[in-house]
Amino acid sequence: MTEIDLSTVEVAVTVDARGSACPGPLLEAKKGIGKVKVGEVLEVYSNDSGTRTDIPAWSKKIGHDYLGILEADGYDKHFVRRNK
Repeated sequence: MTEIDLSTVEVAVTVDARGSACPGPLLEAKKGIGKVKVGEVLEVYSNDSGTRTDIPAWSKKIGHDYLGILEADGYDKHFVRRNK
């Protein structure tokens, strides 16, 4: 698998779950993925540390590609490509 420059990924939908505690960011991601088409990317903003494990695990379980994480000023940006 090739390394992806997450700063250049084209995002279809961004979900801002900053300020939401677990499981809020994951629930927002689940809602948000329904708004993107297959092959498109969902971006999730979260400042909850549990999201660092929740989003990748959920993506794998459901069959989407977790592209990675970018750290921003006080929060993380998670990227998920919808596969189905």
